[in-house]
Amino acid sequence: MQSLFLQQSHDFPFEKIAAIDLGSNSFHMVIAQVTHGQLRITGEFGEKVQLAAGLVNGRLDDESQQRGLDCLAQFAQVIEDLPPGSVRVVGTNALRVAKNRYDFIGKAMDIMSHPVEIIAGREEARLIYVGVSRTMDHGDAKRLVVDIGGGSTEFIIGKQLEPILTESLHMGCVSFKQRFFDDGSINKSNFQKAVTAARLELLSIQDDYLDETWDVAIGSSGTVKAAFNIVKENNWSKKGITLKNLKQIQKVLFSAGHIDNLDLPGLKPERKVTFAAGIAILTAVFECFDIKQMDFSNAALREGVLYDIMGRYAETDIRERTVNYMLNQYHIDTEQAKLVTHTALSALAQVKDDWNLNSISSEDLLRWSGLLHEVGAGISHSRYHKHGAYIISESDMPGFSQQEQQALANLILRHRRKFTQSLDYRFTKSDQQDLDRLSILLRLSILLHHDRKEGDMPIFTLKASDKSLHAEFLPEWLNNRPLTLANLQREAESLVADGYTLTFS
Repeated sequence: MQSLFLQQSHDFPFEKIAAIDLGSNSFHMVIAQVTHGQLRITGEFGEKVQLAAGLVNGRLDDESQQRGLDCLAQFAQVIEDLPPGSVRVVGTNALRVAKNRYDFIGKAMDIMSHPVEIIAGREEARLIYVGVSRTMDHGDAKRLVVDIGGGSTEFIIGKQLEPILTESLHMGCVSFKQRFFDDGSINKSNFQKAVTAARLELLSIQDDYLDETWDVAIGSSGTVKAAFNIVKENNWSKKGITLKNLKQIQKVLFSAGHIDNLDLPGLKPERKVTFAAGIAILTAVFECFDIKQMDFSNAALREGVLYDIMGRYAETDIRERTVNYMLNQYHIDTEQAKLVTHTALSALAQVKDDWNLNSISSEDLLRWSGLLHEVGAGISHSRYHKHGAYIISESDMPGFSQQEQQALANLILRHRRKFTQSLDYRFTKSDQQDLDRLSILLRLSILLHHDRKEGDMPIFTLKASDKSLHAEFLPEWLNNRPLTLANLQREAESLVADGYTLTFS
């Protein structure tokens, strides 16, 4: 199974990149050529997997998993020659809620040589906005972007390239199809029930979004695309989608009476199953937000992921901005954090070959954990590692996948006290070993700066093999620091509990 810790380079090294969206309704992949910092889409692939339709008692059934794996096998053929780091695979709502998601992810990563990341709802919203804002120019106008997916619907208000509000609500065209149109019948009664349910979901964000205001409304993904194409094909409007158009579509839905009888110019056959549910959600959005007209964006999550890949190799990596924000938000002692981080990265440079920690993701995680290890100190000193882990684990952290966020929380939890502490989060065996080793390096760096003396940089050499680490310091350095010596002795005893040996001289 492929590790989530990728081999990367901060100079953009790829001529071709790919983004794969494991959506609740459809799986999609886009391939892009990168030339002089510009993207050119060269391939698009998609299949209606309907993963969310296979959720039974919170678990993905075998049939839906197999549909997804069969689709990924086709995608894998296209990207088999692309190097690690050039492909991002992101899972959305169905994988967020599935209790057995790691079973599916494990099988998926056996098919593809690229890790599967599960992204939080607000991170999905951010990436959707990245895709829309990078491909549509509205000048200084504020945009409301709405993306109706299979299991969730994302809402973003933003200006130019920056999102202002992001939200993800647990409603989508597949889940609503199962709730209100499960037998395929369509009538005014079940349609209105679906609209009402969507309006109830929207109540939690309605006031904030109306207060923020926007100048233009943009829709993306399948439901809005289908509605836009229908309006265009029937010459119902020359200015995008209006509420009047939605009423016209509803009239056709009610006349059909059943999903199988739908016959609308512009509606693809594979979209029929979930179309009534999607239109019910879109109708509620129009009514709650008093939308007069909505344009359509061809770009959404997948394109946002492509641009995010590029950003990770430039100075626009959103994760760096997130870490810097948290440094300021939680009033972290930045000088101490920088000392610890510098020493930790020095230690990593010496053992990365022996411990197979050569990926830039390992370096990033160690750097971020060094900078943020005291994030919980403002709450309680005695348990600040636990408070810090909770803050990292539960915060909205733009740019971070759930795996990255939980890996960072794991390192912060284990940076002091018991080495064997763990989060209720499942990592692969390989990733867990990497986290163990990064945790040891972080703990060592912190105890070497326990006296919090600025400018006192320890000089040492490290040698590592399997589950052992030896540190050698300058002559008399340890003898002149009895507190550090005592801390090292205690640390050696602590690591024994997990089978690691720490020696020093």
